[in-house]
Amino acid sequence: PKVTRVAVLWGPYPFSASVLQEVKSAGRKLGLTLHEIEVREPTDLSRAFERMTAWRAEALLVLPHPMFVAQRTRLAGLAAKHRLPSSYPFKAFVEDGGLMSYAPDVADMSRRAAGYVDKILKGTKPGALPVEQPTKFELAINLKTAKALGITVPLTLLARADEVIE
Repeated sequence: PKVTRVAVLWGPYPFSASVLQEVKSAGRKLGLTLHEIEVREPTDLSRAFERMTAWRAEALLVLPHPMFVAQRTRLAGLAAKHRLPSSYPFKAFVEDGGLMSYAPDVADMSRRAAGYVDKILKGTKPGALPVEQPTKFELAINLKTAKALGITVPLTLLARADEVIE
């Protein structure tokens, strides 16, 4: 089934706000109708999911935010309760019951950061180091969650996944 109505959960965090602009641009190009839902406090999450349901969202995209990471198990539970297929900003969400994530490989980024620390400790000025973007991404899919939502994940997508949680 084709999804056209996507709720986008975001919070007042500089990186989240910049990602939201990119998501809006991509949504227009894909012909999606997006419903932006800003959450400032964990206590606002239940109300946010009620709004998604009232709007008849067909899917949920959760943007990066430290609060959402801390609330990842609750977010996955609310998405399941409201039967919303959801995509998350990090694999940890999928490990805690979320449906899927396509995100930078945090372990790879940490290894690369260690190289920067080494250079700085050896005297390189931080301002002289180049800014790097993530280069390794990973797709994680939770088949248990997919089954609970009644979703059949295509074999072609499963074959591309870096991690499949059963």
